[in-house]
Amino acid sequence: FIQISVTGFILLSLSQNKSIEILCFVLFLFCYIAIWIGNLLLMISITCSQLIDQPMYFFLNYLSLDLCCMSTVTPKLMTDLLAERKIISCNNYIAQLFIIHFGSIEIFILTGMSYDHYVAICKPLHYTVIMSKQRCNAIIIACCTGGFIHSAIQFLLTIFFFFLSSYLLDHYLCDVYPLLKLACTNTHGIGLLVIANSGLIALVTFVILMVSFVLILFTIRAYPAKSCTKALSTCSSHITVVVLFFVPVLLVYIRPTVTFPEDKVLALFYAVIAPMFNPLICMLRNMEMKNAMKKMWCYQLFLERK
Repeated sequence: FIQISVTGFILLSLSQNKSIEILCFVLFLFCYIAIWIGNLLLMISITCSQLIDQPMYFFLNYLSLDLCCMSTVTPKLMTDLLAERKIISCNNYIAQLFIIHFGSIEIFILTGMSYDHYVAICKPLHYTVIMSKQRCNAIIIACCTGGFIHSAIQFLLTIFFFFLSSYLLDHYLCDVYPLLKLACTNTHGIGLLVIANSGLIALVTFVILMVSFVLILFTIRAYPAKSCTKALSTCSSHITVVVLFFVPVLLVYIRPTVTFPEDKVLALFYAVIAPMFNPLICMLRNMEMKNAMKKMWCYQLFLERK
C-alpha cells in the first residue's frame, strides 16, 4: 500500500448506474419528506395534548429526535446520487460519524420504553411511584449521556487513521468500518473496540428488551381478554420498531470487522427506513395516539373556521 494523507474522501454510492441513482433519489426524497411529516406530527400531537404527561408518550416524543441524526445522512445521500463526484471532507466525515452514532440514544430510549411497559403491566399498583416525572427525566438524561459517550468513542477511534491506502470509500455513510478497510496499519485492536462499543451495546440492549417482552407476555396470561389485547397491541408496536432497528444493526456490528456489499442495504434500514416507520407504527397501532391527533387537529380546524 502507498500511505497517503487524505483531506477528503470520494464516496462510492449505492450504484454506479445513473438511472438507478435517479430512481433511488426519488425514493429517498419521498422517505425524507415522510420522515419529517410523520415525526413532526407525532411531536406536535404529543406535546400539545395531555399525552405528554404519560411516560410512554414522553419517551416516544424524544424518540422522534432521531430526525436530527437522520437529517445528516439522507440529504447528503440524495445530493451524492445526483452529483458526478461524491466528495466529503475529513472534517465533515468525522462530524457526520459523530452525529450518526449519537443517534444511538434511540437504542437507549427504546430500552427505557420497554422498562415503562414492564412496570405498567407487571407492577401496575406501583406504576405512578416508579415512573415519576423525575425518574423519566433521569432516564432521558442517562440515554443522552450514553449516546454521547458511545459517539465520542467512535470519534476518538477515527483519530488513528492519519494515513490510509486510498481515498475511495465503498459506502455512502460515514462510519469506522469503511476506514478500517483502507487503513495502512494493523486495525485488529481497533476493530475489536468497534465491536465492543457498537455491537455489544446493541446486543446487550436487545437481550434486555427481549427479556422484558417475555416477562410481559408471561404476566398478561392471567389478564382478562380485553386488557390482554390492549397490552399486546401496545407491545407489538414497540416490538416492530425494535426489530426494524436492531436486526440490521446487529448484522452489521456483531461480527468481524469486514465490510460486505450488503452493508449498504442494511444501513438503509437503521438510517432511513426505521426512522420513517417509527411514527407510522406508533400512530397507526395506538388508539390513544390516534384519538389525541383527531381531537387536536379537529380543534385546530374548528378554530380556523371560527
